[in-house]
Amino acid sequence: MAQTSGLDNPAYNKSQSDLPATQDDFWQNENATNVDVEDPNSPKRDNWGNDLEFLMSCIALSVGLGNVWRFPFIALQNGGGAFLIPYLITLVLVGKPVYYLEMILGQFSSRGSLKVYDYAPIMRGVGFGQYIAIFFVAGYYSSLMALTLRYLIDSFYSTLPWSYCREEWGDMCIDSKYKDETPPTGGEVRKTSAEFYFVNIILREKDNIDDGIGVPNWTLALTLAFAWICISGVVFKGIKSSGKASYFLAIFPYVVMLILLIRALTLPGAFDGVLFFLTPQWDMVLDARVWYAAVTQVFFSLSICYGCIIMYASFNRFRHNIRRDCNIVTTLDTCTSMLSGIIIFGILGNLAHESNTSDIQSVVKEGPGLAFISYPDAISKFQAVPQVFSVLFFLMLFILGVGTNAGVFSTVITVICDRFTTVKRWIILVVTASVCYGFGLMYVTPGGQFMLSYIDFYGVTFVAIVLAIFELISVAWVYGVKNICRDIKFMLDVNTSIYYRICWSIITPLFITAVLIYMLVDYEPIQYNGVRYPEGFYALGWCISAVGISQLLIWGFYATHSAGPDLSFGERFKKAFKPLPDWGPLDPKHLKEYKKFVSDQEILAVRRNGFWGKVYDNIFG
Repeated sequence: MAQTSGLDNPAYNKSQSDLPATQDDFWQNENATNVDVEDPNSPKRDNWGNDLEFLMSCIALSVGLGNVWRFPFIALQNGGGAFLIPYLITLVLVGKPVYYLEMILGQFSSRGSLKVYDYAPIMRGVGFGQYIAIFFVAGYYSSLMALTLRYLIDSFYSTLPWSYCREEWGDMCIDSKYKDETPPTGGEVRKTSAEFYFVNIILREKDNIDDGIGVPNWTLALTLAFAWICISGVVFKGIKSSGKASYFLAIFPYVVMLILLIRALTLPGAFDGVLFFLTPQWDMVLDARVWYAAVTQVFFSLSICYGCIIMYASFNRFRHNIRRDCNIVTTLDTCTSMLSGIIIFGILGNLAHESNTSDIQSVVKEGPGLAFISYPDAISKFQAVPQVFSVLFFLMLFILGVGTNAGVFSTVITVICDRFTTVKRWIILVVTASVCYGFGLMYVTPGGQFMLSYIDFYGVTFVAIVLAIFELISVAWVYGVKNICRDIKFMLDVNTSIYYRICWSIITPLFITAVLIYMLVDYEPIQYNGVRYPEGFYALGWCISAVGISQLLIWGFYATHSAGPDLSFGERFKKAFKPLPDWGPLDPKHLKEYKKFVSDQEILAVRRNGFWGKVYDNIFG
C-alpha cells in the first residue's frame, strides 16, 4: 500500500527561487497568489495504474495485522461474543461513514493528510495530531513484523522450537505439538510450550519495568532492521510498482487463513471456543470499556482517522467510484476479522480442552502476544510437515505487515516530502526510516510489550478518538455536510444518502463523544497482564496524549494569526474557518468547472432562517 508523493512528478521539482518565501505562502492562505487555473505547470500528483490497484492497496492497508493480530486479543479481553455486537454497530455507525468521508476528501482535493484541511485552516491541528499518532503506529507495527520474522526463521528447524517444553519450564508446561493422548486431569491450568517460548525465548519478558525496560534483543533488532529495509524498499518505488504488488499482498493471506481455519476447526474442543466467541455476554455489552475497545479496533483495523485513507485516495483519478470501493473494503475487513476470530477462538477452545478447563480466557496470556502464542500452537499440531505451513503462515503475517506499514510509513514521509520540496525523496526516506527504527528498538527489549500497550493507549488510540471528533466536526459543521454532498455530486454525480448525512453530522460524532466520555469517567490506570506501570509513567503518558491533542490549539492559533495582517483578531478568527481560495480539485480544469458548479448551486439554493433552519439546511440541503 505504499505510495509516492507528488515529488516524483516533474511539476514538483521547482528551483529554490520558486519556493514559498514564508510559511504563510506554503500554507497558501489568502495572502498568497491563487493557483492559475490555466497554468499547465500547476502541481500534479501521481495516479494509480488502474482503479483495481487502488482497491487492492486499500485492502492491503486495512486488512492486515489489525485483523489477524489485534482483533482476537481485543475480543478476548472484552468477553468474546460480548465484543461482537458493539464492534458491528460501531462499524456501521462509525467505521463505514468515516472511511467513505476520508476517501471523498482525499480524492476530491488530491491533497495529503495535512493540506486537506485547507477547507478549514483552523482545523489543521487535527492533521498534525494524527501525523504524530501515525508515527507511533509505524514504530510499534514494525516491531510486530520483527517478531514475525523471528518466527519465520525459527520455522526452518527440523523440530519447531516452540512445539515442545524445556526442562526448565517445569511441569506446568504442555507440549504444543500433536499428541494422541487424553487431556491431563486435575484442577491446575497449564500453559503451552508456545506461550513459554514466546515469553521466555523470544521476548525474554520481564515481570515488570520498575527498573527499566532493558536493552534490545539483538536478534529482534536485526529482524527489525530487515523489516524496515523491506518497508522502505516498497515505499521508495512508489505507487506504480506497489500498486501491482498489492495483488499479491491482498490475496495471498486469504489462502493461508483458509487452510488454518480448516485445521483449527478440526481440533478437539474447537467448537467450545468458537461458541464462546459468537455468544454475547449481555452484562458486558453494557460496559463502556467494551464500546471503547470496539471504536479503537475499528479505527486501527480500517486505518481511519490517521490520514492514511486520505493520502491513498488523493492519488485516485478524480471520477473514480470510491463509494463502491468503500463498501467492498469495509465489508471485507469485517469478514476477515470474524474469520481470524473464529480461528483464534477455535484454537483457544482446543487449549482449554487440553488444559482440562472450561474457562477459555484462562488458557492463554491476554495481550498483543496472543497471535504469537495461539497461531504457533495450532501450527505445531500439524502431523505432516508443520515446518512448511509455519513458513507459509509467518510469511503471510509478514506480508500483511508490509502491506499495512508501507502505507502507514508512506503517510509519514509524504507529509515531509510535500513540505521540503528541495530535499531528495530518498534522503527523507532513509532519515525517517532510521528514526523510526531507533524508536522501535524499545519494543524489542524485555519490557517491549509493556511499552507497546502503553504507547498504543496514550500515543495512538486516545489521541485518535479525540481528534476524530474534531475531524468530524470540522467536516460536518465547519465546512458543512451540505458542501460535502455538493462536492460528491460534482465529482461522482451521485446524491448522498440520508444514512451518510445523518451519520456524518449527528450520529458518528455523538457516538464517539459518548464513548470518550464514558471512558474518561470509568478510567483506570492501564496495566499489562495485570501489572501496573511505574507511577511516573502515567503522568508521562498523559503528556504524550497532550502533545497530540494540543496541535489543535497550536495550529488553530497559527491559522488565525496568519489569516490576514490588516484584519482584526475577530475577523481573522472567522476567516480561519473558511476554505482557502484555491480549495477544490487540484487539476486546473476540474477546479474551474467546480467554481462554476458552486456558483450555480448558490444561485439555486434555498435559504432557511433561524438556528434550526440552518441546522436542517446543513444536513439535508
